[in-house]
Formats: sequence, C-alpha cells, structure tokens
Amino acid sequence: MKQHKNRRILMSLYAAATSMTILTGFTSLAAEAGPPELQPAVSEEQTAEWGISEIAGGLQQNVLADTKASAEEAQQAYIKKQEEERKAAEEAARLAAEKAAAEAAAQADKELLAALIFCEAGNQPYEGQVAVGAVVMNRVNSSAYPNTISDVIYQSGQFTPAMTGWLDSVLASGGYTDSAMQAAEDALAGSNPVGECLYFSTGGWGTQIGDHYFH
Repeated sequence: MKQHKNRRILMSLYAAATSMTILTGFTSLAAEAGPPELQPAVSEEQTAEWGISEIAGGLQQNVLADTKASAEEAQQAYIKKQEEERKAAEEAARLAAEKAAAEAAAQADKELLAALIFCEAGNQPYEGQVAVGAVVMNRVNSSAYPNTISDVIYQSGQFTPAMTGWLDSVLASGGYTDSAMQAAEDALAGSNPVGECLYFSTGGWGTQIGDHYFH
C-alpha cells in the first residue's frame, strides 16, 4: 500500500511528460544491464525513491538557475536605478549652479546700474534716476551698443564716472542710495520715462527731467 501511495503522490506532483521521461530512462538502464533474469531485483519502493531523488535534483538545479537569474535581474535593476539617480543628482546640481550663477550675475548688474545711477543722477528726482537706468537698458537693447549692462556702462568714452574710477569706488563700497537701487530695479523691470532715448546730458535738447535732457 505504501508503494502505491508513493507512486500516486509522484504522479500528482509532476506532469505526465516528466513521468514518461523518467520511465524511459529506467527502461534504458534495464536494457543495458542485460536479461531480466540476470538483473538484481529492484522493488517498486526503490524505483519510486530513485525517481523522486532524480526529479528533486532537477528541480533544485532549476530553482538555483531561476534564483541566479532573478538575482542578476535585481542587480541590473539596482545598477540602473543608481545610474538614473546619479544622473538626476548631477542634473539637479547643474541646474542649481546655473541658477545661482544667473542670480549672482543679475545681482551684480543691478548693483552696477544702481552705482551708475547714483553717480549720474543721485541728486536728481526719482524719475530722473529711473530715466538714467532706462538709457542704459535702451543701449543694451540697441544693436549699436554692447548687449550687456556691464559692457554698456564701461564702454570707452561713454559714462564719465566709469572713466574716472568714481563708479568703481561707489560700487566697491556699496555707497549708492536705496533710491538709486530702487531706480535700477525699476529700470531692469522695464520702467522707462524717456522712450527710446540713448543719451542724456545737463544741457542741450530733448525731454527734460530734473537737470538732465534725454534724447
């Protein structure tokens, strides 16, 4: 009864194809061993045990192969995730650096413009201070002049405070007034009381604001 029970369990656990393969293997082994009368007696229980052992070994190899494949896939997925995270971190750092550089450049431009406004129109009404800043921005936007605030202000022969060194002194000490800084911010934001004017002076012609004429 025990032998029959073992065989029924074996048949329920493995597919018919596997069972046929096992039986075929046993038949081949029996044929090679010689005539039945010369072969040692093998009980059904031993046959069942051999079959279970062989199948268990095959299953163990399959499990090991599957486990190895799963481990390799997990490792590749982990490496890929790490690489993606590294690239994302590098991109975030690059963007942060670019943003910081842009903010620093914008602050430097604002302070330079405020210093120029203070030097050129610090004693003028607020509108006149914004107007000086607007002239600088008009030049930046004109194809006839450089396209940066710094290059416009330091262009040779254009603004007296830049030529005498007074501008650099005020800029280094932060000696410009809050009014000049606010006028610079407004000019940078687009405030413009003088239209397309590219020049200003204390005499001559054009739109007068305080002591300056803009044209």
